[in-house]
Amino acid sequence: MKVLVADDESRMRKLVHDFLFRSGFEVIEAADGEETLDCFYKYQDIDLIILDVMMPKRNGYQVCREIRETSKVPIIMLTAKGEESDELQGFELGVDEYISKPFSPKILVARVEAILRRTNSKTVSEVLEAGGIIIDKSAHTVSIGEERIELSYKEFELLIYFVENKGIALSREKILNSVWNYDYFGDARTIDTHVKKLRSKLGEKGAYIKTVWGMGYKFEVNA
Repeated sequence: MKVLVADDESRMRKLVHDFLFRSGFEVIEAADGEETLDCFYKYQDIDLIILDVMMPKRNGYQVCREIRETSKVPIIMLTAKGEESDELQGFELGVDEYISKPFSPKILVARVEAILRRTNSKTVSEVLEAGGIIIDKSAHTVSIGEERIELSYKEFELLIYFVENKGIALSREKILNSVWNYDYFGDARTIDTHVKKLRSKLGEKGAYIKTVWGMGYKFEVNA
């Protein structure tokens, strides 16, 4: 599995590189935003990107925005700020995980492995259908009629979770722990941001995701 590590701090790149390499990953390094994009376009088989926010030439948000125009490759964003507004901006752009510096390299590797297990699990094709929404889990596609709906990795995971728990009221905490796969100590607006984008992309089908006031959300197909 190939991971692109983008950070302008050489010591940080080496630290992450060494831990990933010891875990069996092939690692490509980039020191600024432009180099990151060059690597992204050069290597077509990158499985995951670890992207620092504060980089010269082009920052992490700008890089993420351009990558998301053509790719759903999982992105873990690194930041020294730790501000909720920065995290929300990243999630709006399609970031899959957010890790604040300083962090445990072992935890970072665990996050990388967890994301790749989910994105690269090649199981027998499993198709879910709910109210005209067709989800092919193994092909990682969502369709409504003849229209293909383009979702980010986290939006796709969130939709699957909603459909698999159809009719059940789900708290924001439960959604975070289940979809993000770890205890997320951020603001609940993270969920609201993703739900807003998911509803928009689903069009009229987005109405199936109902708000449970004071709690969270429930996926319910209209009778």
